[in-house]
Amino acid sequence: MRRTANGALIGVIALSVLTACAEEPTKAVQGKGATGKVAFLMPDLASTRYEQYDAPLFKKRMAELCSGCKVIYQNANSDASLQQQQANSAMTQGAKVIVLDPVDSTAAATIVQTAQSQGVKVVAYDRPVVAKPADFYVSFDNEAIGASIGQSLIDHLKATKAKGGLLEVNGSPTDAAAGLIKKGIHKAVDDSGFDLLAEYDAPKWSPEKAQQWVSGQIAQYKGRIAGVVAANDGTGGGTIAAFKAADEQVPPVTGNDAELAAVQRIIAGDQYNTISKPIKTVAEAAANVAYELMQGKKPKADATLFDTPSQLFQPTVVTQENLKKVIFGPDGVLKTKDVCTKQYAADCRRLGIK
Repeated sequence: MRRTANGALIGVIALSVLTACAEEPTKAVQGKGATGKVAFLMPDLASTRYEQYDAPLFKKRMAELCSGCKVIYQNANSDASLQQQQANSAMTQGAKVIVLDPVDSTAAATIVQTAQSQGVKVVAYDRPVVAKPADFYVSFDNEAIGASIGQSLIDHLKATKAKGGLLEVNGSPTDAAAGLIKKGIHKAVDDSGFDLLAEYDAPKWSPEKAQQWVSGQIAQYKGRIAGVVAANDGTGGGTIAAFKAADEQVPPVTGNDAELAAVQRIIAGDQYNTISKPIKTVAEAAANVAYELMQGKKPKADATLFDTPSQLFQPTVVTQENLKKVIFGPDGVLKTKDVCTKQYAADCRRLGIK
């Protein structure tokens, strides 16, 4: 799963199995005719995925499960206080379940406490709530994501006999999922034989902050940076922009989320890898869990994380080697016409992407 195209294929197969398992409970509840309101509260606009994929896919699945249910969707735009207000508003409107991707994993404990005191269930989504256990947690395995992107990069650097050290650009220090990704990255790089020159926790996952920090490191470690482990596609994009602005050759840079721009950067050779997390998988799983909780049922967990029953899906590393199969396969959400625009058409043809 972490090292090669064959490993990625194993991840795809495993993900297919897990997805099938995640859909089993829906067969038991579908068509029961329950009604109610569900809040879907997302954390930021820095990542394009929430508006483009998570929210539409969650709403679609809820409509399939419960035609009489209403989804209250809000995005906090990286403001933890605003997210608290949005949660309070959802409860005032009568939400029975809140699906919450927290801006701040610690501050979100207040949302969970308030909701549970009012009999409202909380499903932590993508990012865990640390200080106060939610009723359920649905995510990809974030520690495995960090280990996967880090090990993929290390293997590539060793295969190409690269010289130098590494930079590490982590996610937001207020995001517990970022902490798990960071832990996974260190598992891969600490004993890799490559020196870790410096690392940085990017506030609010900001690509601009990542770019500014990397720019400083380029000046400090000029000619010594063999690769950069960036925790997501936004910080990876900021990293790449820093090297280009400095008129330096871009070393292999990692990412995570398989955003359209990142997939294009991989096709063009600017970004080395990303993580395919079919958002359809987690969005539908969260809808399934929310619907079961609305009915007073106990969703099936396959793990426990932060004292919360959890359903964790396995990530798949994407490089040029397996991009066509993973990104444009049956679980992919991107379309070739959107990815292979005029600027990337020649590179798409070179990789057999039509």
